[in-house]
Amino acid sequence: MRVLAINWRDIKNPEAGGAEVHLHEILSHFVRRGHSATQVSATFPGCGPKDEIDGIRIIRKGQWWNANFAIPSFLRSHLASNEYDVILEDINKVPFYVPLVTRTPVIPVIPHLFGTTVFREAGPITALYVVFMESFIPVIYRNCRFMVISQSTKDDLVRRKIAPDRIRVVLCGLDHAVYRNLDLERFRRPTIVHLGRLRKYKSAEVAIRAMAPIRAVFPDARLSIIGDGPHRAALEREAKRLRLGDAVEFKGYMDREELVEFLNRSHLLFNPSPKEGWGLTVVEANACGVPVVASDRPGLRDSVHDGETGYLVPYGDVSAFAEKALLLLRDGAEWRRMSGNAVDRVRELTWERCSREAEELVRDVVSGHS
Repeated sequence: MRVLAINWRDIKNPEAGGAEVHLHEILSHFVRRGHSATQVSATFPGCGPKDEIDGIRIIRKGQWWNANFAIPSFLRSHLASNEYDVILEDINKVPFYVPLVTRTPVIPVIPHLFGTTVFREAGPITALYVVFMESFIPVIYRNCRFMVISQSTKDDLVRRKIAPDRIRVVLCGLDHAVYRNLDLERFRRPTIVHLGRLRKYKSAEVAIRAMAPIRAVFPDARLSIIGDGPHRAALEREAKRLRLGDAVEFKGYMDREELVEFLNRSHLLFNPSPKEGWGLTVVEANACGVPVVASDRPGLRDSVHDGETGYLVPYGDVSAFAEKALLLLRDGAEWRRMSGNAVDRVRELTWERCSREAEELVRDVVSGHS
């Protein structure tokens, strides 16, 4: 099959995250099975207009601020001279509305939609724009089959009046050759990790504030914040305001090998986000034997098995985050039980399985359209 994919970022973009990993893994597995894959994404500083990554042809058009206009405009001419069997449109910012520019079948691939959560990240004008653009999805994509990465995202689409039988849940995978339990000795200091892009809506300040009650019991406990982003300076100010000293450290970006070793030596992961499509950092930590304390919110409810691989607590509840962390840090037997459960649970999450389920949906759509 000839597959075209649309996403704001390709895997080489410095801002690439879980959504980009997800789409790239699906496409690269498609290529290994003999299909052709082309991806159109926005440019970024230092990139070239074209590239090839793991057999995927990359075309870059537009910039981060205008890609939702530049890419559909490019598609009109590109599709006039290039034929594809199906188009995967990854909707993880605002939609490109690809069905408006082609009769080729389109499958929206949705990690999650922002909804009103966007007001936690952006100013009111930008947030209203995102909510406005999302509001047309049920109309513009009414004839499409949807691929989502969690039951939470499916439930969100159903609330938006999209028929449940048009939505297929395909869980994400995990690179088990990278994220694995190395059986390393854990740090002597109780170490809690926050992992991911530092954006306002991710609510990393909840993890920072939870360190005060944790330090009251474990004076040498620390929170290691791994990752970077535009909200870092504000988080550093918050840690300073709370006089947490060496209780909070900002590690910045880590390459994967260093990250996996650090996770294998840590004790817990905090994910205080109000909404995720799935929670890839959760299963990455689980694969390294790390239990999780996370917000009881969409996406995280799917990736955390409450009471088995970690705990779900009310969003924004600093005391609850601290309480569950202390429970696991105090009780070695309970920590070992959850750590073992976490490693066992993620074995079923492979990119091979994810890509095959995605391929089944693509074949269903293509055969139904021919």
